[in-house]
Amino acid sequence: MTTQILIVLILTFIINLITTLSYSVRIVGIRTGRVAISFALFNILVLVSRTANGFQAPLLAKTVENDIKNGVFENIGVFRLIILSCSIATIFGALLIPSFQRVLSKAVINFSIHKSMGKLILHGFSKAGILYFRDNLTIPHKDNISQIKLDSEFPWRIFLLNIFAVAILTIGVLSAVYASYLNPEYRTTASNLSAFINGFATILMFAFIDPHLSAMTDDVTLGKCSENTFRKYIVYMTIARLLGTILAQLLFLPSAQLLAWTATHI
Repeated sequence: MTTQILIVLILTFIINLITTLSYSVRIVGIRTGRVAISFALFNILVLVSRTANGFQAPLLAKTVENDIKNGVFENIGVFRLIILSCSIATIFGALLIPSFQRVLSKAVINFSIHKSMGKLILHGFSKAGILYFRDNLTIPHKDNISQIKLDSEFPWRIFLLNIFAVAILTIGVLSAVYASYLNPEYRTTASNLSAFINGFATILMFAFIDPHLSAMTDDVTLGKCSENTFRKYIVYMTIARLLGTILAQLLFLPSAQLLAWTATHI
């Protein structure tokens, strides 16, 4: 395994870990009564994720370029491993959600009092902050899993849409870069076609899934929906995300073949 691929695996893990933890931000907002501040503080991690995402594609593209120059036109094992890292990061993120909720809740309360990002960051790296993080490490409670029921109240539409959207977003960049192997003559065009796939998934995510969760967040705040019900939905969405990364393994090669064909006929 090359250093570039190792870096890509680490970046992919970070991206998917942060994305999984994002499900808990709404719960923190509900518990603290400060939804806006909760998202504002979490956006610091989002910046880390987007920065990592910006390095991912160029590193992969460089790997493909080197392989093609050396006469290698197939390296699917590495891409399968990268997708697997998405699944592992999702599982790890799901296990960290309870701990992250507590730490972010404390951060939201501290920021509400001092209104200083500098003080918050210094406190986070202080001895007291590190001890607080250590003392609040916990695993998801078994009751959150036992409450899962595939009954008439199960949000099948949102659940399935989330699986599909996550699968597409997982392979968007990867399939575009891998299409360069399949169509090396038009590899520059192929590697820039990730928006062709990601655009559809983004529409699903922001037109159907996020508005539904936002509406539920408001309902909990207004007392129209219980926090336990909302927590179940978060568990459902986390499971859907994991299933989406698994589905991505099946969709990866067909998507790369589609983009390779599109690069020629666009």
